[in-house]
Amino acid sequence: MTNRDRLLGLGVVVLWGLNFLAIRVGLDHFPPFFFAGLRFAVIAVPVLVFVPRPAVPWRWLLLYGIGFGILQFAFLFSAMRAGMPTGLASLVLQSSAPFTVLLGAVLLRERLRGVQLFGIAVAVAGMAVIGWDRMQHAALLPLLLTLAAGLGWAFGNIGSRLAAAESAGVNPLHLTLWMTVVPPLPLFALSALTEGPATGWHDLAAAFGPDGLPALAALAYIALLGTIAGSGLWTYLMSRYPAGTVAPLSLLVPVVGIAASWFFLDETPSAVALAGAVIVIAGAFTATSGGSLRRGRWGRRRTAVASPETAGTEKITPTDPVPVPAA
Repeated sequence: MTNRDRLLGLGVVVLWGLNFLAIRVGLDHFPPFFFAGLRFAVIAVPVLVFVPRPAVPWRWLLLYGIGFGILQFAFLFSAMRAGMPTGLASLVLQSSAPFTVLLGAVLLRERLRGVQLFGIAVAVAGMAVIGWDRMQHAALLPLLLTLAAGLGWAFGNIGSRLAAAESAGVNPLHLTLWMTVVPPLPLFALSALTEGPATGWHDLAAAFGPDGLPALAALAYIALLGTIAGSGLWTYLMSRYPAGTVAPLSLLVPVVGIAASWFFLDETPSAVALAGAVIVIAGAFTATSGGSLRRGRWGRRRTAVASPETAGTEKITPTDPVPVPAA
C-alpha cells in the first residue's frame, strides 16, 4: 500500500471513530429507532433518484439491508440510548468480525483454519472480560444489545458477499448505497409502534431550532462523512488492494472511538475494559487475517474478512477472494 493510500485508510479510521460521537449527539435528541431510520433515509432518497440499482438479486440486497441497516443500528442505537458507553460501543461492535467468520462457515460451508478458530476464541474471551467488567459497574443489557448489533452486521456482511458473488462486476459503491434503501420504512414503522407515531417527527421539527442544531450536524456527519465519504474511500482502497491488506485498518476504529469518547465525553474506561479491548482486537485481527482460500457452496474461492463501521467490496472474478463489506 502506498503512503498516500495508507493515509487515506487512516483518514477513514478517524471518520468512523468520530462517527460514534455523532451517534451519541444524535441520540441525545432523537429516539433510537427513528434516528436509525432517518440516518438511512437522507441517503436513500437521492439514491433512488440518481443512482442506478446494481444488478444483484433482491434477496441478497434485502439480507444486506436488514442485517447491516435494520438489525445493526436498531440494536446499536438502543444500546447506546440504554447506557452503553460510546467508546465501548465502538469496540464491542468489532464482534461482527468473528461473527462473520462463523456465519461464513455455517451458512456458506467455508472451512475454518485453526488460526481462525483461535482468533475467534481469543475475541470471545475479550468480550467475556468486558462483560464481567460491565456487570461490576452497570447493567449488562446494553452490552448484549451491542453484541446483537454485531451479529446483525455479520448477517449483512453475508448478504453483501452473496450479492457480489452472484453478480460479477457489480459496482460496490452502488451496492452499498442501494443497501440504504431497505432500512428506512421498517425502522420508521418500528419507531411508530414503540416510540410513538409522532415522537420522532416532533423531534425532527424541533431540531431546526437553535437547540437542535447539534443533532442536525450529527445527522449530516453520519450521512455525509461517516457513510458516503468513509465508505467511498474504503471502496476505493478495497478495489486497489487485497481485502486482507485493507480490512485490518478498521481494527483501529475503536482506538479512535475510545480516545475521542475519553477526551470529549469524559468516558474513562476501566483498566479491565481496556485489557479486554486489547484482547478483542487481537482476536479479531487473527480471525480476519488468518483465512486461507477455500471453496464454499457458491463455487468461488473466498476469504473471510470483516471490517467495522462502513466498507465496500472489491471487484470479483471467479478466482478472487470475496471480501466482507461493512458499514
